[in-house]
Amino acid sequence: MSLSDIKYQPAPSDPPSYDSINKRASVSSFSPRAPGPRAPMPLSLDALNELRGKRVILASASPRRRQLLAQIGLTNVEVVPSTFAEDLSKAMTPFEYVLDTASQKAMAVYEREINNEEKGEPALIIAADTIVVGFFGEILEKPRNEKEHIDMLKSLRDNGEHKVFTAVVCMAPLESARDPGYAMQTHVEETVVKFDKTATDDLILAYVRTREGVDKAGGYGIQGIGSILVERIEGTYDNVVGLPLRATLKLIETVTKDEEEMDEDAADDLDELE
Repeated sequence: MSLSDIKYQPAPSDPPSYDSINKRASVSSFSPRAPGPRAPMPLSLDALNELRGKRVILASASPRRRQLLAQIGLTNVEVVPSTFAEDLSKAMTPFEYVLDTASQKAMAVYEREINNEEKGEPALIIAADTIVVGFFGEILEKPRNEKEHIDMLKSLRDNGEHKVFTAVVCMAPLESARDPGYAMQTHVEETVVKFDKTATDDLILAYVRTREGVDKAGGYGIQGIGSILVERIEGTYDNVVGLPLRATLKLIETVTKDEEEMDEDAADDLDELE
């Protein structure tokens, strides 16, 4: 075969714009992985077993959060993204900001779905919000364009450690006519992340152009290629991904207790105080 017979492929086009990726991410659906080794059996815990066959809503379009919930056996989660604007004041502390945002997400979905005549009320609503907080306490959103993305990652590299906060909110409707409404449990998890100071500008540019970090607060995904930028973390890994599983499971177990059990626990707490 001569050189003239070789068909050259055109060079790759420029990476897609940030707007097009964010729009695609907002409507993307979870798809299971290709067949591989047999998955472990689901956790057999009372709280999780009680939820099987019932409506469990994730108030987030994040495929990463849905994948994490699947790890503890919640595989039939219904995704109902919240319409909350997420425009709270950045003057709030990071703890307040992330917790209020997650709470508003949960409440927006609860109000929309509690009287769903077609599907019935949900047994559980899980909402979460993750923010990255820079070295100087600034709350970092998703990058809006390539320049901002590069600057954001360079700042995280140059300024040492940063923090990732994830707030998780679990809501369950109460059944008794005596006490209508809902039960709510919340948790905020904090993880410290340190970027590799030797990461070069060329490496950061190459990572930015993979577009992996476009739809992520802070502009990187630790569960993907973005791990090459991270030297170490202090705290839970899945919190940086977007959902601290250990804490989430505890919230689920607490918020789904039946009301008699909750009343007994409250009485026990009062007895301990007296």
